[in-house]
This record gives sequence, structure tokens and C-alpha cells, in this order.
Amino acid sequence: MKERKQDSFVSSLFSKSGDVWSVGVEVPMEVSMKYKGSGDKRVVCTLNNQETYQCALMPAGDDRYFINVNAQLQKKLRLAVGDEVHVTIVPDDSKYGLPMPEELQAIFDLDHAGNAVFHALTPGKQRTLLHLVGKPKSSEIRIKKAMVVVDYLKEVSGKLDFKQLNEAFKQANNK
Repeated sequence: MKERKQDSFVSSLFSKSGDVWSVGVEVPMEVSMKYKGSGDKRVVCTLNNQETYQCALMPAGDDRYFINVNAQLQKKLRLAVGDEVHVTIVPDDSKYGLPMPEELQAIFDLDHAGNAVFHALTPGKQRTLLHLVGKPKSSEIRIKKAMVVVDYLKEVSGKLDFKQLNEAFKQANNK
């Protein structure tokens, strides 16, 4: 395993306007430049020495970067916009940038065509699918989602359309 260089800093939670991400913490320029120089902006982030998650340094413009802090994390850590947050980041050297749900891995172990189609996708699309499958707490729901994802990917030969995938999830739920 590679040696992981840790960077720590304190930043304030800010709100930004946008359609996708709305709350985050700014990464100091000297820290973000290390990651930008390495070409990989995937990190493992720990907030207030309590919650650790995999994420990316997101561009804020002018060579500045930020880390998203979703509503679930804000609630869990009782954070509000303007609060100071202690942030620790290390490079994410995992294969996908998110954990592989064991239910999806089990399907890939049996379904080589599905495995091949998944691994032909871009890393970002792979991460999105890993998130969709891994998010439910119930293993039964993760299995169902994993099966839908793999069947859908094979059906469309990897030409992923998230609206169509959502329809496939809805159809599977109605069965």
C-alpha cells in the first residue's frame, strides 16, 4: 500500500449557488495545488475527526477547490453554513473511489459480460452506479438494484442513460 500523505486544515462551511452541489468547505490553495499537480483529485476526507468519506476536490474557479458536504453529513455533524470545520484529507488510492458493494461484486463474479460492460464505463459513471447500488441499508434492496444495473448495462451495451436506468428501477419495483 502507498504511503498516504495527510493534509489538515480548518475551513468554514459555505453555501454556493448551483444546480448540483450547494454546501461545501474550501480547500486552501497550497493543499489543492498538491492534488492538482498529481492529476488526481479523489480524496478520503474526514470532517471534525468524526465522519470519513470518499469524495473529490471540486473546482470553484481561479485555481480554487472545495469539498462537497451533503445534507446527511451536515445533519449528522450538526453543521450549519458558516460553522468552522476541521478537515483532514488523504489521497484516495482505492480502485473505484467508492466501496464496491459486495452484492454487486457477487453478480460480477457470476456474470462476466455484466462485469465487462461495467468496467468499460468511465470511472465517474462507475462511481455513480456504485453509489446507487451501495446506498440502501438493506442487502435485499442492494441485490435488487445490482441486478437491475447489470441487466440494464448489458441491454444497452453500456450506453448508460440515467433516466432510462431510473425507469428500469421503477419497473423492477413494480414487479
